[in-house]
Amino acid sequence: MILTYRYRIKDGANATKRALQNQASAVNFVWNFCVETDRIAADRYRAGRHVSRPSAFDLIKLCLGAAKVLGIHSDTVNAVCQTFTDARQAIFPKTPRFRSYKRHLPWIPVTRLIKAAKLDDGTLTFLKRKYRLWYSRPLPDGAKPKAWNIACDARGRWYVNIQAEVTEGEKRSGKSVGIDLGLKTLATLSDGSKIEPPQFYRKAEAQLAKFQRYGLKKRVTALTAKVANQRKDFLHKVTTRLVRDYAHIVVGNVSPSKLAKTRMAKSIQDAGWTTLRQQLLYKALKLGAVVEIVSERHSSQMCSCCGIIPVNSPKGMGALGIRHWVCPGCGSSHDRDVNAAVNILRVGLEHQPPVAEILAL
Repeated sequence: MILTYRYRIKDGANATKRALQNQASAVNFVWNFCVETDRIAADRYRAGRHVSRPSAFDLIKLCLGAAKVLGIHSDTVNAVCQTFTDARQAIFPKTPRFRSYKRHLPWIPVTRLIKAAKLDDGTLTFLKRKYRLWYSRPLPDGAKPKAWNIACDARGRWYVNIQAEVTEGEKRSGKSVGIDLGLKTLATLSDGSKIEPPQFYRKAEAQLAKFQRYGLKKRVTALTAKVANQRKDFLHKVTTRLVRDYAHIVVGNVSPSKLAKTRMAKSIQDAGWTTLRQQLLYKALKLGAVVEIVSERHSSQMCSCCGIIPVNSPKGMGALGIRHWVCPGCGSSHDRDVNAAVNILRVGLEHQPPVAEILAL
């Protein structure tokens, strides 16, 4: 299992910022060289010549000696070429765009941590320069560092992102729970408990609008970053508690990207459903739990007691205001979200293989 550990660099000194900016500028130069080379090859191919698009190996060969001239590590050049070909593969036959400081945040990729740098008790030594980190948590024992990079956020703060391979936790047995994601309640569990949404963006919306009216771009950026950090911290606490309390977690596959095109766009983005599911997935691997993402089709409409879809059950966007309903078939009274969570859990349990198949494995 590959996890990314993020540490902020203590970049208060101007010399530190200048060194990182110079390397990021050199990275953009190498990237733009790859773009130009690929475009030339594509133009020649369209003109009828037998020219193939350059591979990562071809670009690395063309960049031999550039690292010393530009003042960056050779592993950085290799990582830029490899990342470029990966980005091109995703949009082939098109070519990725040029990088600039106006459209892209500064970024310094490196292929291997052990070869290119040294991390010792919160101090990163890279290209004979030492960068002190806020070493909030060390890498786990036995973790194998892989690729890493140095990146800058919108506020000009530099971070080291280390991808490390860690061992997965042993599978454990325990309680199962279904989770229905929503807006009125961020998450409703099948046992009846609910997690209320903190709505960090809604609380800061008035102040954010004020900064935007007066053209205070730095204040807007700082407040937006603060809201994002608050949301991420809250979701980390929620997902950690869920993974520790339950061994089997089933979540509905509600699509934020589709709902973000409706009038509920701000609330959808403020909820952070995608981040919540991603955190559940990797934390479950680490702590030995199981997380499933299943279809939530008809989960709000179907009675969790008798399994029928009555006429009076809430259906469609127009019925979002119906929070409680009574099943005419069995007479059960349902909370809309709890009923959906129970149905989601049932779908997850039905996907589990029989005990005989588990023993055979």
